[in-house]
Parts: sequence; structure tokens; C-alpha cells
Amino acid sequence: METRKFEYSLPKELIAQEPIEPRDSSRLLVLERKKKSVREDVFRNVIDYFNPGDVLVLNDTKVIPARIQAYKATGGKVEVFLLKKLGESRWEALVKPGRRVPPGSEVMVGEGIPIKIIDRTTDGTRIIEFSSPETSELVIRKFGQIPLPPYIKKPLSDPSRYQTIYAKKEGSVAAPTAALHFTPQLLRRIEDKGIDVVYITLHMGWGSFQPIREETIEAHKLPSEYYTIPELVAKRINKAKKEGKKIIACGTDVVRAMETQAKEGKLEAGSGSTSLFITPGYKFKVVDTLITNLHLPRSSHLVLVSAFAGREFVFKAYQYAVERRFRFYTFGDATIVL
Repeated sequence: METRKFEYSLPKELIAQEPIEPRDSSRLLVLERKKKSVREDVFRNVIDYFNPGDVLVLNDTKVIPARIQAYKATGGKVEVFLLKKLGESRWEALVKPGRRVPPGSEVMVGEGIPIKIIDRTTDGTRIIEFSSPETSELVIRKFGQIPLPPYIKKPLSDPSRYQTIYAKKEGSVAAPTAALHFTPQLLRRIEDKGIDVVYITLHMGWGSFQPIREETIEAHKLPSEYYTIPELVAKRINKAKKEGKKIIACGTDVVRAMETQAKEGKLEAGSGSTSLFITPGYKFKVVDTLITNLHLPRSSHLVLVSAFAGREFVFKAYQYAVERRFRFYTFGDATIVL
């Protein structure tokens, strides 16, 4: 399928530059697949679309301060963007300007803390190495900054707003943005209604920021991302499926992790890396309902939503959202696909 079929026109002023308060006051775009209907609600009312016994699956990953400002011995500025931990002291990273710091060179942070550039990957990223695991932790904690997406130009006054309220396991360089809308009060209301809230982990990588540049979506490859699905979570989801209850995935990240572990009609517990790219024609095995945000043109997220709901219907809904001035992307409004 041609990638251009996943393009749409979006006025720049609809790209949300900051989150709104409270979190659950975002607007909610409701897509009903069977009726092919689109309507508007408020996110705090998302509970109205859940029934007792349903399972809401959330991603408890936590964004690390992955963007580090470094410098060369000559004084030139270098940015190191951590992508994935490879070992105790080694990371895969983006280094800019990369051509000025080839493999074998070194950059410094703070008062001369060294970072070695070890190698260049086939994807153009770098393998970097700190002097020790303790040094890497120190640099991240002391000098790292939360990496906001490139389309957000306004500094974030409160870094915690780029974390979910239940963020726990560090490892992501991008937030699971669909879940930024939840508040503690809303989650309590959901649990009080009898919905089973469970947590898996998928550490989101730089693929979240990357548009599809190939002419066809089939030619696009997603970078692998680490995930884990606990045994108890898999059992609770399988029990609910057997009883005819809905499995509600919050975020395309949750969808990809669960669909990766779906085997012979059941969700298996386990950990690993996934590069699963879900495109139209895919047969979903676990997910019944999807909560997500309004996504970038030519993005893998938009392609996944189109696979779940149908491309023409999704673009009808996006046109509705544009006409009614919804807020788009990371800090924007939410959608639920029923």
C-alpha cells in the first residue's frame, strides 16, 4: 500500500504545544466501527465505554532523561540522544552532528566526564560507552533532559506531564501518550466499576518520532522495542477473553506487545523485543477496543489505527477532528475505537 495514502492536511495551530489540566479534561473522539459513526465526548467519560469484567491494559514504562548535551575537546557542541541500553555501560544513541564525532572519538559531559563513540550501526545510530555503569546513571540523572518530540517547540514547565501517573519502569525515550489522559481519580472510578486494570511494559524507542519515508508501508521497518507481559496479566486477559469480555488496549504500544505474544488464540506471558509493524489486513488476536491519540501523517501509529478501524473510516474521523479543532499529537486529545 502506498504511504501517501496515510497523509492528511493538518493546520499547524492544531498541534498541541502543552498539556491541558486536569489530564482527563481532554476531548475524546469516539469511533464506532460497526456503525461507522464518529462523535465527541470528554476523556473522563471514557469509563462509559467499559463494562464490568472488561480488562484495561496499560503500559507502565517510564521515560528516561535521554537527551544529553555534550561537547568535544575543541569546544564544539554535541547532542547525545540515548535510545536503548545494550549493556552495563553501553547504549545505542543518536549523536548530532554525527559526522564530526566518528567511531573512536570521544565527547565530554559536565566537567570532563567522557563518553566514547564505539561504532556506527547500519541504521546510522551510534554505539556509545560510558566509563562505568555508575557513570552512565550519574550522567543521565544529572545532565539528561526529558526528550520531547520535535514538533513540540514550547519548553515543558513540569517534566512530570510527559510521564503517565503510573510510570514505573524506566527505559522509554518517548511517552505512551494515550495514557497521559488518566488521573488517579479516573482510574479509581474505573476499578470501582469492576474493570480489571492491568499493566505490561514496552519501552518505546525513537521509532515513535520517525515518519515512514519509504514509498510503500510494506517497505518500512520498525526498530525493535523491549517488552514484558507478566504471567498473572496474561492469565487475567485470557480468562476475560474466554468469558466474552473486552480487552481494552491503551496505546499502540500495548497493542504491539500483546499481539506479538498472541499464540494459538491466547496471550502468552513473556519478554523479548518486538518490531511488529501492524498494517491493514492484519487480523487482531487479543485487542477489542483501542484508546489512542491523534497521530502524525505517515506514522506507523496511524497505520496501526487504520488496520484496526479501516483506513477510510479513520480518515473520515480525522477530518471530523480537524473541522472541530481537536488538539493533535502528544499533548493533544484522545480517541477510542470501539
